[in-house]
Amino acid sequence: MKWDDYDAALFDLDGVLTPTADVHMRAWDVMFNAYLATLPDQRPYTDRDYFDYVDGKPRYDGVRTFLASRGIVLPEGTPSDPADAMTVCGLGNRKNAEFARLLSEEGVLPYPRSVMLLDFLAARGTAVAVVSSSRNAVDVLTAAGLRERFEVIVDGLVRAETGLPGKPAPDTFLLAAERLGVSRERSVVFEDALSGVQAGRAGKFGLVVGVDRGAGAQELTAGGADLVVHELDELIGR
Repeated sequence: MKWDDYDAALFDLDGVLTPTADVHMRAWDVMFNAYLATLPDQRPYTDRDYFDYVDGKPRYDGVRTFLASRGIVLPEGTPSDPADAMTVCGLGNRKNAEFARLLSEEGVLPYPRSVMLLDFLAARGTAVAVVSSSRNAVDVLTAAGLRERFEVIVDGLVRAETGLPGKPAPDTFLLAAERLGVSRERSVVFEDALSGVQAGRAGKFGLVVGVDRGAGAQELTAGGADLVVHELDELIGR
């Protein structure tokens, strides 16, 4: 990888810049297992379910995909549904409430070695953006002390406002590149989720970097990653 070949870096947030993917995983676990416990003949929700059906997707898409994997059908509901509503949106809102509770109680720090890459890119003048499915992205960036580093943030709120499909569709990454004023061919996508690397590959970006935080290097490569790293500072100086 030669950074002179690229003008921009487009980062997923949870699991790439901050360890909030772990918080999301726990929130999904609490919500889904509490719900499944109310149903007969359902095995527990596991981390494998998270990586296979939920990771990187917009919240309601994650609920919908996981429920479909178990043959469970619920009414769609609306985003204004209360967290105790037995709808797709209600379950999604219950998960978000659990995530907000955990974030408030525990806070968040960025991955130090991800910050090292951000410092490197800032020094060389590479444009950067955050592309996240989460509606909490600005709050997480602010809590992690990273908000001011990013002139462009395309998150779940922006996706809802623009009507763009979420990952694995490439549209949110394409919007970020457009707002930075760079081409897809000169942009690098950083993703830890299978749906994210699939989005990067579908968008025909210059380079798709998988960050293995548990999804698996082989799975990320099969999903569309050109290369896989464990920490972002592995790419400094190349």
